[in-house]
Amino acid sequence: MKALICGISGQDGAYLAQLLLNKGYEVFGTSRDAQISRFANLARLGIGDRVRLESMATNDFRSVLNVLRRTDPQEVYNLAGQSSVGLSFEQPVETLESIALSAMNLLEAIRFLDKPIRFYSAGSSECFGDANGCASNENTPFRPRSPYAVAKSTAHWLVANYRDAYGLHASTGILFNHESPLRPERFVTKKIVATAVRIAEGTQSRLTLGNIRIKRDWGWAPEYVDAMWRMLQQPDGSDFVIATGVNHTLEEFVETTFRELGLNWREHTDVSEALMRPSDLAEGLGDPSKAREILGWSPTYQMNDVIKAMVEAEQTKAAYL
Repeated sequence: MKALICGISGQDGAYLAQLLLNKGYEVFGTSRDAQISRFANLARLGIGDRVRLESMATNDFRSVLNVLRRTDPQEVYNLAGQSSVGLSFEQPVETLESIALSAMNLLEAIRFLDKPIRFYSAGSSECFGDANGCASNENTPFRPRSPYAVAKSTAHWLVANYRDAYGLHASTGILFNHESPLRPERFVTKKIVATAVRIAEGTQSRLTLGNIRIKRDWGWAPEYVDAMWRMLQQPDGSDFVIATGVNHTLEEFVETTFRELGLNWREHTDVSEALMRPSDLAEGLGDPSKAREILGWSPTYQMNDVIKAMVEAEQTKAAYL
């Protein structure tokens, strides 16, 4: 089997590549310029020399088509695109193009080639917006509240349209928050863990955050990429919510992280309005029942497990292998 991972340099792309390699796949990964990209996450997982890298601009249809022809994969995983909700408010056009246009080009190229390629698209729980405290499932209406969520919603409906109109085996994974040591520090969970470790080591004194009242459903990234693979092993494409089914406030995440290091978070943490987003979701909670019943997928890591693994990795400066 051959798989093409668009966005292989990110957290999910690296863990997915590791998973597929362990299953005996030949794995191709793309970057806009593969010759100069660092692919640091692949190196951290020790698989950099086992992945074949290709240069591809997902917003350029010809580039997408050429790479699909050259690699001839049976499975395509689209994890590419701008990945920060906060940054999407500053770069809304780039966000829409990198997510929605990329999905369109990949879907259209697969249709054009007329081969039985199975396609996975990375969706997002941000599409649901605020669900008033209820757990969101595959039938929950979308109410996007950021440019990022609008772009992900657009990609979601493109996948559904190509699946229904052209019979493509295309699936969207509507993933709730999932973390790991491979997260960069612009993500709040990694910022909290990395800063707390530095405070414990005496090299930093304060952690500054925005809204700590928000609630999120946090899972473990290596488990979530397994769900992606399971989707493409089904007889037909479909959409699946991937989540733990339990949520916590950001304050709880901070408190648990500092407690893991023997510290009182209140003594080291500031809240700043400057870090508040123009609009933020009060609560995120997913219902993974469909994934459990059809994919046989269930998470084993909850928030406390995720924090413990991230703290240990940060202390040793090593990725979770």
